[in-house]
Amino acid sequence: MDTLLGVNPTDLGAAGLIVLVVLLILNGRLVPRATLLDMREERDTWRAAHAESEAARQTEQKMNAELLELARTAGHVLTSLPQASGEGGTDAPLAEANDRMQG
Repeated sequence: MDTLLGVNPTDLGAAGLIVLVVLLILNGRLVPRATLLDMREERDTWRAAHAESEAARQTEQKMNAELLELARTAGHVLTSLPQASGEGGTDAPLAEANDRMQG
C-alpha cells in the first residue's frame, strides 16, 4: 500500500491510525462531507456569479462601442457645420444673451 505522509498505514497500530487521521484532519486533507459539499456549492455560486458578471460586462462593452460611434458621428457633423461669423449673423441674439450672462 502507498504511504500517507511518509508512513505506511499497515505498519501502524490502532493508536497510530488515530494519530494519522488526526494529522490528516489538521493538514486539511481530510474534511467532513458537509464541509466539502458546502465548499462545492459556494464554488458553483461564485462561478455562476462570474458568468453573469461577464455577460453584463460584454453587453456594456457593446453598448459603449455603439455610443462611441454615435459620438464620433456627432463630432464629425458638428465640425462640418459652417462656423458663425459673429458679425450680426443669425447668431447675434445668442451672442448678446451670452454677453448678458457673463457681464
